[in-house]
Amino acid sequence: MKKLIFLSLNWELFGVLVWTAIAAMLRFANLDVKPIWTDEFSTLVFSLGNSFQGVPLDRPISLETLLEPLKPHPNATVEDAIAHLLTESNHPPIYFAFSHYWMQMFAPIQGYVSVWSARSLAAFFGTLSVPAIYGLGYLSFRSRLVGQLAAAMMAVSPYSIYLAQEARHYTLAILLVIASLSCLIVAARHVKKMIYLPVWLGLTWIFVNSLGIAIHYFFALTLVAESLVLIAILWIKLNSQQAKDKKNNFLSAFNFSFLFPIIGTIIGSLVWLPIYTSSNYGSELTQWIQTKDRVGLAWISPIFQAFAGWITMVSLLPVESSSISVVIISGLVMVIFFIWAIPLFIRGIKICYSLPENRLEIVVLGGFILTAIALFFSFTYFLGIDLTRGARYNFVYFPAVIVLLGAILAFTFNISTVKSQFFNLPAIKISGKKAVILILLMGLFSSLTVVVNLGYQKYYKPELLAEVIQKTSQNPVLIATTHNTHVQTGEIMGIAWEWKSKKSKENLITTSPIFLLAHQPQSAPEMPTITLQKTLDKLQKPLDLWLVNFHTNVNLTAQNCAIDSRSLPFIDGYNYQLYHCFKSRE
Repeated sequence: MKKLIFLSLNWELFGVLVWTAIAAMLRFANLDVKPIWTDEFSTLVFSLGNSFQGVPLDRPISLETLLEPLKPHPNATVEDAIAHLLTESNHPPIYFAFSHYWMQMFAPIQGYVSVWSARSLAAFFGTLSVPAIYGLGYLSFRSRLVGQLAAAMMAVSPYSIYLAQEARHYTLAILLVIASLSCLIVAARHVKKMIYLPVWLGLTWIFVNSLGIAIHYFFALTLVAESLVLIAILWIKLNSQQAKDKKNNFLSAFNFSFLFPIIGTIIGSLVWLPIYTSSNYGSELTQWIQTKDRVGLAWISPIFQAFAGWITMVSLLPVESSSISVVIISGLVMVIFFIWAIPLFIRGIKICYSLPENRLEIVVLGGFILTAIALFFSFTYFLGIDLTRGARYNFVYFPAVIVLLGAILAFTFNISTVKSQFFNLPAIKISGKKAVILILLMGLFSSLTVVVNLGYQKYYKPELLAEVIQKTSQNPVLIATTHNTHVQTGEIMGIAWEWKSKKSKENLITTSPIFLLAHQPQSAPEMPTITLQKTLDKLQKPLDLWLVNFHTNVNLTAQNCAIDSRSLPFIDGYNYQLYHCFKSRE
């Protein structure tokens, strides 16, 4: 018997190691190939202990000057990283402190920070989420099969790959969500049994929750959803018939053992309140998710955005390919897949809920997911903060979705034949094991889609704009943009970085462009135009002027600049115009 248990545990460990290895290969593949986007530039600059404020505004600067914040400096400290972050950005500092020390282990490349080093930390935490989700799956349903299939889904989830291949803090936040949900499951069981919550669990929960807030402020949504679920379970339990005799004693136990982690978490969160209120939340850095007056289709766009985020937790084929035929075929395959899979998911969750030994866990995890989604839509429609616009914010409840999928797949795996029928379409019969394998294969193909950059592409595509400028302009180039925050600095840094990278790889002799970040104060929105005009008056002609995301009207007649009438390609993230500036006629 001991030998069988030992062999069983070894196979379990082997399975987790296999899923973890697959996760690592997917997350670390092509890690430095994709272009850097503006949020990642924030991670790079602040983690190095540098500042965006050193980039000169309102005057022409060289490519090297623009990219100076991306150069590691041996005297920079973690205190510098935290100070610059809290002064210039709107995120808590823990991840950036980790990133500071992590990136110090890697040598610069041609004097600049290694993009691979910055992204590899997120990939590392993303890989750790696989054994972590196994633990949550096993803890929740007391089933190694649930844990294994949850780990498999986490390993190949395209959404998880997307988060793990960006130099951002979301994969670390996911680990903290997993840990906090583990505490929630144990706490819910104590409520069901009407017994005290152990002190060690309360302390662990306080530590996890406080650290989660220090990783990302939106972790608070996880805590709110957990609290509401726990309160609902407590209310149901106290109003049940079998709880009448124990009600008073249990209320006393709740006061002492359950309020302890709640109060501790609140105190741990309030530590960040002064920093949160003095940071840039609600400022120009978050304008992109702030909505005011919705008209027409804008009322339903958050629903479609939310559905898109949910779908990519399971499947994402190359719908962003440059080939229309590939896009159409990928879309059709995904539609057919979900028409087949959704009935299986619905049936699986119903059967799992019908089993008494699983009911509490289904209620906790399912209730947590629904509550979190309700919070997202409440922020979107009532507070004018559209959280559905950023799929990355789904990290708040993503681990719970994966564990529920693991439970559904475990149920499906043990059925000899499963039927999937959508509306009145003919039922499709297949063995449970084959159905699970098919779902995992869809996840694997979808994760490869993200790895090769045919899905979850960056919103900004500076590599394409840099290529257009290099092919179009024969004269010296000035790239100008309006500046409000370091977001705009990052947008233009992307162009400079791609220009530098291509010039280095292809040994190009072309002259690098110069850049103008024309600051746009709220009190004088027309100021960038005046700055641009003064700058052009001082520069030698002929000159090609590229206005990139230049958000104010321009009149450059006095500078002898004429707009290029050619139709240039659309490029995501960049609204641009080309002007040809000539020597003035005397």
